[in-house]
Amino acid sequence: MGKKIRVVELFAGVGGFRLGLEGWRNKSACSGYTKNLKQTYEVIWSNQWEPSTKAQHASYVYEHRFGKEGHCNKDISTVDVSEIPDHDLLVGGFPCQDYSVATTLKNSKGLIGKKGVLWWSIHKILSEKLNKPKYVFLENVDRLINSPSNQRGRDFAIILKSLGDLGYAVEWRIINAADYGMPQRRRRIFILAYLKSTSIYNSIKKQRPLDWILYDGTLATAFPITSVQTLFPKEFELKEDIVDISSKFNIDGGESIFENSGLFINGVVTTLKSSPVFNGNSTVLGDIILNGEVTDEFYIDECDLQKWRILKGPKNQVRINADGHEYKYSEGGMVFPDPLDRPSRTIITGEGGASPSRFKHVIKTIKGFRRLSPIELERLNMFPDNHTKLDGISNSKRAFFMGNALVVGVIEKIGIALNEKVQEVANVRLKNQIESLID
Repeated sequence: MGKKIRVVELFAGVGGFRLGLEGWRNKSACSGYTKNLKQTYEVIWSNQWEPSTKAQHASYVYEHRFGKEGHCNKDISTVDVSEIPDHDLLVGGFPCQDYSVATTLKNSKGLIGKKGVLWWSIHKILSEKLNKPKYVFLENVDRLINSPSNQRGRDFAIILKSLGDLGYAVEWRIINAADYGMPQRRRRIFILAYLKSTSIYNSIKKQRPLDWILYDGTLATAFPITSVQTLFPKEFELKEDIVDISSKFNIDGGESIFENSGLFINGVVTTLKSSPVFNGNSTVLGDIILNGEVTDEFYIDECDLQKWRILKGPKNQVRINADGHEYKYSEGGMVFPDPLDRPSRTIITGEGGASPSRFKHVIKTIKGFRRLSPIELERLNMFPDNHTKLDGISNSKRAFFMGNALVVGVIEKIGIALNEKVQEVANVRLKNQIESLID
């Protein structure tokens, strides 16, 4: 086994990134935690802080599962970078916020973004670390490439440009976990960055961007794709500095120029629309259901079923806003109950609780209609059963965790592909050293 890849996990939640990289008790999420996961990742420091609550429930679960050593339960924006140990890989599912730059700091490498925007906490670590992490692995909602609505793509351009200025090449892909056989339709953007000093960066620099995006890149290795526009990828430069991008990028409010796949290196963006390639078996909602093992609290009373049907049905109504103006409100209907022969809809944070809702999952069983249990929600994100079970943590809070979490199997597959590339580079370097000694 090669040298350990030291990992720092930010915005850790209940540990989805860690489970994907390390496995659970050395077992793989993609195997249902039955087979060994041969990885070299080791999380040496983690941070989880929930700003809107006194009780830090997610951090409690994280510490219960992984231990308190190396775990920090403080607002990351207040943590001095010197407190964070040197590491090889920085990971995190950072919040989607307004990334606009307020001003620059004179005579400094830093930037001041809007207060509380956690992207700048990542930027601060990458800019202030003397030994920068070689790799960065981030996750966010897929609308990031279209944000904000009045300057579509600006926020993503800021992220790419700031990583480029710090010496990184960046590849990205929007991945729907269900497109690759996983049990939930959850679309997220995954971002991988490689420092200039790494051999992976040099590999990217030596080949056509299109080849890296479609065939040779880490994301292409983990999740194969085909191009919808093979001969015509978009290419453009991000010439301006971050402040100019913040104020001027796509100022006319047109469509975002970023597609669902792409690469950014040496100031040049190459991006194209891709579609997934997958021929394996798929897990559907019915595969993860607990049969006869769910308590009565999750079953819906017959007299409440009509409320659920109304909420999930189509709407075409005249409503009055706060100013007294009438407007037409319409929305399409949702399938009720949720089909068991397909991957589930995306879990949201409001999944818990017994009150009727348009967005909560409801399935039909022999015993009647019911909501999903915490274990079933964990399974949809490919967590171990009862990962979030802890005294003092309610079922609604456990559902909230899963609404905020990621699909662990996606992280695992990307982690495997990245690990293979790192090990390939190490093996080539060792081979060259041996050959030079022989010569």
